Amino acid sequence: MPLTVTNLARACGLSRSTVLYYESMGLLKAARRGTGNYRVYGERDLQRLRQVCLYRGAGLKLGDIRSILDRPLSDAAGVLERRLVELSGEIERLRDHQRAIARLLKKTDQLRRLPMVTKEKWVEIMKAAGFSAEDMHRWHAEFEKSAPQEHQEFLEFLHIPAEEVRSIRERSR
Repeated sequence: MPLTVTNLARACGLSRSTVLYYESMGLLKAARRGTGNYRVYGERDLQRLRQVCLYRGAGLKLGDIRSILDRPLSDAAGVLERRLVELSGEIERLRDHQRAIARLLKKTDQLRRLPMVTKEKWVEIMKAAGFSAEDMHRWHAEFEKSAPQEHQEFLEFLHIPAEEVRSIRERSR
């Protein structure tokens, strides 16, 4: 049963453009042309495309797939073993990335706990800027009203004890 490029693609769960790309890469033989100059593929093409999909699903590169399919007597096991070694290396690099990110997150968390700006320092800055106690209360009330979660995080950043944070937020409502 002849297949159009679209039907061939659907049969393998691919897009039409992927099938055309595979054809341009030599993974599929150039299709014969039928009526209306449409590409026509046969059962052999479908089987070959299924093999391509199988190898792609295993992570093989297109060049390796082409060499396996074009040389049936080639050492497919050798190509697969080489890819397995490559994948092991990639996985190890990804694990290194995971560990590096975890270390960075840990350092970031440690930095957040450092008392860079304390409540006392913040109050001192606000007073130096001309804020009265009433101005600071209005500032907190506006912060609480417009961004309650960020207000909570800011108060925690100032290393204010949890009970005092609760009190400030209640007075600000």
